[in-house]
Amino acid sequence: MTDIKTHIGYARAWVRLALEKKLLSRHLKILLSDNALLRTQYKRSAFLRCEEEKEQFLYHLLTLNAVDYFCFTNNYPTTKLPYRVVIFPSRKASAATTSANSWIAISGTLCETNPVPIPKGALEFVFHHKNLGVLSTLRIGHDNTGLSPKWMVEHVVVRNEVTGHTFKFPCGRWLGRGIDDGSTERLLVGALVPRSIDSEELVESCSTPPRCRSPSIPRRPIFSQVELQHMLGEAVNAIVKYHYRRECQDGSLTALLCGEGGLVPSLEQIFLFGFKNQRIFGRNFYVWDYLLRIKENFEISLLEEMDEYSQRLNRDRRVYSESSQRFTILRCYCHLIDQINIFSQTLGKDGKFQLFICLAAREQLLHPMLRPMSDARSTMDMYEENSFLRNPTLLTFLIHILEPLSEFHIVLEKSLTHGISSIC
Repeated sequence: MTDIKTHIGYARAWVRLALEKKLLSRHLKILLSDNALLRTQYKRSAFLRCEEEKEQFLYHLLTLNAVDYFCFTNNYPTTKLPYRVVIFPSRKASAATTSANSWIAISGTLCETNPVPIPKGALEFVFHHKNLGVLSTLRIGHDNTGLSPKWMVEHVVVRNEVTGHTFKFPCGRWLGRGIDDGSTERLLVGALVPRSIDSEELVESCSTPPRCRSPSIPRRPIFSQVELQHMLGEAVNAIVKYHYRRECQDGSLTALLCGEGGLVPSLEQIFLFGFKNQRIFGRNFYVWDYLLRIKENFEISLLEEMDEYSQRLNRDRRVYSESSQRFTILRCYCHLIDQINIFSQTLGKDGKFQLFICLAAREQLLHPMLRPMSDARSTMDMYEENSFLRNPTLLTFLIHILEPLSEFHIVLEKSLTHGISSIC
């Protein structure tokens, strides 16, 4: 541990690690039970040589186990630590392995890894890396090579072998071209596994798919209009509360955006609500398909508005100002879609939608783009009148509920942006 220079520093590291592993009370109980050692180190009047005081002291330390601490993880950023990775593929023989060259990349509150190759045919391996901090996201992917590259991954579990903290990353999706949404890379959001769950329970839970999204079954929204409004309200409220905290944990924003019940899955369900047909030309519909069609509509509108700009400028300055604002929104939307198509070619349609929502939130584009989208021809063609994008009341709700997000400077993890910088 290069962070530590003194014996006192090593003692502090020991206390922090024992506290983080919830073993401080147990370790000290063993140490303090050695009366011969205590007599050589402490006077008879010392606190640690009084049996009653010692018992009370150990009891108070035991109560600290009710809280998850990261005092060791957060204080030694340059220490190199071993991380054990366990991949749980589908139980189906045809989906359990891949011929492709696969990899993972893990992000935490302190830093992130470069892509770490997964040994061929291995579902469990250990790699060493500078302290990542509290793990937040994991990207898993492959190069789609070989005779059978398609791979179904249910979960990935990563364990810090020093602190014992274990993180579970649900997936439940295919990796490979020509199946599911065609993605060869997935971004997974992690959750800390409670220490009360033993290894057998964890293995059993990871052997079960986290969700079923078979590419052969059309996906339909499973929530009512009221439930969707409540879900989105909760997601936005959680992000607002996050930004009002005095101390924000870096990784928790990613979970609020992309995790279960987060902004991205909530908006995905809202965009699926009221769609006229779940299949287009014999294939499944994804929200990304709709966003691409809106881009085509916006590009036509931009060309038309550019021809009228000079006339509007001479006729009415106020109209010009309103048109200029709309022009900026349409231009930013189209540019964002283009950037995603250029920089995220390994992502499937769901992954691109996730990236779009995160970047649109960062660029404060989420609520301004909704009314132009509602007016677009593709929205009329593809959505029922009771959808959020065509019903005036629901559209107003959607705009108002997302508007507070524009008050915050949203900083995304590097793993979320795919290298796309601010564009608007």
